[in-house]
Amino acid sequence: MIKSIAVFFILFFIGCKSTTGDRANMEEKNATANEQSKGAKYEPKDGRCILFVGQELEAIGGLEKWQDGYMDHFDRPGGFTMYTKIRPGDEEFGFTYDGLAGIHTTDDWGDGPSNMSLQIADSDFQGMALAIGLEIVNHETEIADGELDSLVLDLGYWLKGLGDRPVFLRIGYEFAGSWNNYDREDYIRSFQRIRTLYDSIGVSNVAYVWQSHGSGEPLDLLESWYPGDAYVDWCGFSFFAWWDQVNMIEFARQKGKPVFIAEATPTLKHPTKEGGKTKETILSNPAQAKEAWDQWFIPFFDMIYDNPDVVKAVSYINCHWKAHRMWYDNPTFQDVDARLHTNKEIANLWKVETDKDVFVKASPDILSDLKI
Repeated sequence: MIKSIAVFFILFFIGCKSTTGDRANMEEKNATANEQSKGAKYEPKDGRCILFVGQELEAIGGLEKWQDGYMDHFDRPGGFTMYTKIRPGDEEFGFTYDGLAGIHTTDDWGDGPSNMSLQIADSDFQGMALAIGLEIVNHETEIADGELDSLVLDLGYWLKGLGDRPVFLRIGYEFAGSWNNYDREDYIRSFQRIRTLYDSIGVSNVAYVWQSHGSGEPLDLLESWYPGDAYVDWCGFSFFAWWDQVNMIEFARQKGKPVFIAEATPTLKHPTKEGGKTKETILSNPAQAKEAWDQWFIPFFDMIYDNPDVVKAVSYINCHWKAHRMWYDNPTFQDVDARLHTNKEIANLWKVETDKDVFVKASPDILSDLKI
């Protein structure tokens, strides 16, 4: 009852403001952001980059029921990446979204089982940050208009309950991707509303990430989707087969924001096929693994090393893509198995790179590496 009353007053307070936030408040926030330009929320110290791994229970491992993922073969990363959705009533691959999928229960919407609460409760996941991809497909307008505030606030209170664990919240990730079909104005308003709601209830352990899909997005397009400096802590993008067209790094430099390469997995452009079709890339196949290292992994690490001023976090997707029904018909991932531990050479090369002092890994003192 007490919580219900508190939520009522929060919604009343938010409802009294314009949906894009009070202009004076925005200007004040922008001034604060400029004053803090020396470092964004949870930005690691100069020259360092947080290493995340995702993106579901099988890929990450480290749990009693899931013991053949990244954490069972490598040092614990600095963070782990998972997903949830605010898509009430929608159905995907036989799963109907109700509440916050993958937070409190073990749910599979076609991409393997997810349950963040299992990970949060496990000692092996202590000293690690959490990155969450928050999908709002088909519901950005309802969120922007406040019609789904109860679900948004449920997530907010759960995040707040994580205490001092750093969380990177990627609201409506890959916002301009045609597969999401977000309404641009309502997407911006929904991002702003979520941030405003969480500020109003005192969520202090979240960095807000604005993530594009990475390729073929000119600077003016990015600007047209930008929620504003007052709402965005980090910029982000996906690193797949088309990283050579990325403009987000330059955009982030202009805005004075750090960059999170929030999704990265080895995919290689197909030499003859179009429509996003990639070559078969199975890391357990020695020839394909070598090609992937030369043509994808080396450029991936080069992008980190060549941009130390902005690239401050990366998340590798250690996924057996082709085994998950969500990707059976997806031209980019349908022929990909990106599990590093399936190839000894790749695993050793990965260890050599990620053992460099550049990368922030799990630690009881992980907050000492990050700007609070």
